[in-house]
Amino acid sequence: MQLEEPIVDLALASKHGLTEEEFNTIINILGRTPTYTELGIFSVMWSEHCSYKNSIALLKTLPRSGGKLLVSAGEENAGLVDIGDGLAVAFKIESHNHPSAVEPYQGAATGVGGIMRDVFTMGARPIASLNSLRFGDINDDHVQHLFRGVVKGIGDYGNSFGVPTVAGEVYFDKSYQGNPLVNAMAVGIVKHGEVARAIASGKGNPVMIVGSSTGRDGIHGATFASEEISEESEAKRPSVQVGDPFTEKLLLEATLEVIRSNYLVGVQDMGAAGISCSTSEMSAKGNAGIDIDLDLVPVREEGMTAYEIMLSESQERMLLCVKKGHEEDVKKIFRKWDLHSVVVGNVTDDGILRVRKNGQIKAEIPSKCLVLGGGAPVYQRKTKEPSYITSVRKFDPKSISEPSDYNKVLLELLGSPNIASKRWVYHQYDMMVRTNTVIPPGRADAAVMRIKESGKFLSMKTDCNGKYVYLNPRRGTQIAVAECAMNITCTGGTPLGVTNCLNFGNPYKPEMYWQFKEAVLGMGDACRVLDTPVTGGNVSFYNENPDAAVFPTPVIGMVGLIEKQAHITTSNFKNNNDIILLIGAQARGELGGSEYLSYLHKIVAGDAPYIDLEFEEKLLSSLRELIKINIVKSSHDISDGGLAVTLAECCMSDQEKCIGAKIQLPKNGLRSDRRLFGEDQSRVIITTEKKNVDTIKKKLSEKEIPCIEIGIVEGDRLNIDEIIDVSVEEMRDKYYKAIEAIIEKQ
Repeated sequence: MQLEEPIVDLALASKHGLTEEEFNTIINILGRTPTYTELGIFSVMWSEHCSYKNSIALLKTLPRSGGKLLVSAGEENAGLVDIGDGLAVAFKIESHNHPSAVEPYQGAATGVGGIMRDVFTMGARPIASLNSLRFGDINDDHVQHLFRGVVKGIGDYGNSFGVPTVAGEVYFDKSYQGNPLVNAMAVGIVKHGEVARAIASGKGNPVMIVGSSTGRDGIHGATFASEEISEESEAKRPSVQVGDPFTEKLLLEATLEVIRSNYLVGVQDMGAAGISCSTSEMSAKGNAGIDIDLDLVPVREEGMTAYEIMLSESQERMLLCVKKGHEEDVKKIFRKWDLHSVVVGNVTDDGILRVRKNGQIKAEIPSKCLVLGGGAPVYQRKTKEPSYITSVRKFDPKSISEPSDYNKVLLELLGSPNIASKRWVYHQYDMMVRTNTVIPPGRADAAVMRIKESGKFLSMKTDCNGKYVYLNPRRGTQIAVAECAMNITCTGGTPLGVTNCLNFGNPYKPEMYWQFKEAVLGMGDACRVLDTPVTGGNVSFYNENPDAAVFPTPVIGMVGLIEKQAHITTSNFKNNNDIILLIGAQARGELGGSEYLSYLHKIVAGDAPYIDLEFEEKLLSSLRELIKINIVKSSHDISDGGLAVTLAECCMSDQEKCIGAKIQLPKNGLRSDRRLFGEDQSRVIITTEKKNVDTIKKKLSEKEIPCIEIGIVEGDRLNIDEIIDVSVEEMRDKYYKAIEAIIEKQ
């Protein structure tokens, strides 16, 4: 069979996003000019989205093994951590930013579908969905269009698929105006003996495509995600995939059944780069090759070329490597679930990805030359500290005037879209499907899910403050990891590991790459100290609109383990006369990057708040010890909006039982706005019964952790130092209705 006649030149390669150096490397690998189909395969596999060519060198510096990890970072489709009782938790987060910018509904929906497949191709049944979302000015009509579309896409797909969406975060800032961030995370449970691998091996073993038919949707989605958004992006709507959650539900059940059947060698989702990615990655991992005939691939459109079939990112498809002789057994399972299952090729021992169509060889490429860790390029880009860093660090908090009405300031902050309740968002999600949700959104610092098989619980969260990272990328990312660990701890959990979604600008710009490098270093710092190894994740570069880049936003996803139901802790004040304690670091009055500064004064300046990671770890472990002896009634960390906002949230996070508090803070020489709204790190508000106060103080004193009794739970007002005196009802009205008032205005 003859190879297709090559017709490719450098100009065509450039249009596919390949540099002259990369094009010449391809010619050297092949010993000839590539065919058009080969060019397409190289372009998607060597895109940033698939190859991590501008990031992998730095990512390898992260702590990627140890702890209770069962696979090293990047080794499989998702991270895998042991949780005891013969069970493991699989979890991962990925971006769908660019697709969501041009088609918010399908972009967000297929982001959810893709991350679910990453989890269940591990053999894990998904139990929860999370997300992290960033948009521009919420008052802008186009931003509202994106916001509505993304939330509806997440809700419709997750609700139809039957997995609860239980946690997330939503931020609004003009830096995301033309380039929203849509990061989706999935969590699943698998038995140790039922973990599947993404591998193809064993000469002669058949290769099958299962699930949906292949269409033209999503072609060059990977390369589309590896370039900046521009005016031409709207014309690339065909690069946005179309999802079908009902087919995915069938695919989930069929995939888990076939994994348990022991008929498989390996399985991989067809996500970014479609058949090109799954065939090359699975065969490279198995030190094998794959020979496929595209005439056998089920397609839903006439006249599809080899190039289109190989690059299509049609959803709800899998590639299976099956043990020879079990083809009909596998087909029977997929027929039961009314899904395609077709043998399209076989495993070879020559290490070549060979693609045939219409009696011709369309591509013949060494698999390992296509993949991360093989022949895909690896770059170290130039870095340069951005000039804005020096400028913003000159900010002096004394340059802003002290408020005359602190009640008004608190209420305005509670109505800030970044602080206000996201009830409008999560009420569109089915949070309780499958009946494993113990703590839904809004009730605690993280969501908590029941593991029915073991009687244990999982706590989970996503977090990142892009303003902090903008002001100080290394420290801001340390805080993102620490904040996630604190949120998990406040619910009674012990952090197990981290997945990340690193959203940055163009890596070829030295200032952008400096931000990225510093952020990765900061993540490594925090993960080592907090013992939260990185299980894997995603890098999303080119998050820029024609005006500027987004705030650097390294979103952290974290999962923690809660051993007993009695340890589950929520953030709301519980009973009158409970004592309110402030534990953790001494107040510094940090206003840099604060919501007080950005929302009320329209200033993003200063430095990210100070954090001592060693102290943070000591605080986290001490708080977990207190929770485990059942003397902590509520726990809520101080973050966005500072101490005053945290206390307000404690008063009303249980919408059905709001309650007030009387607070008297120690005099520390700080101006009142810095004391009340500064976002100092490593501080937590807890409540306890009067009889337990001395025990808590004694245990914290032994660890040299400050503990201050600041007030009592009582009444229906929040009173702080007589400076703030607001009814809980007024705070509740502002906090819960702010976003609805903007989005649902007529």
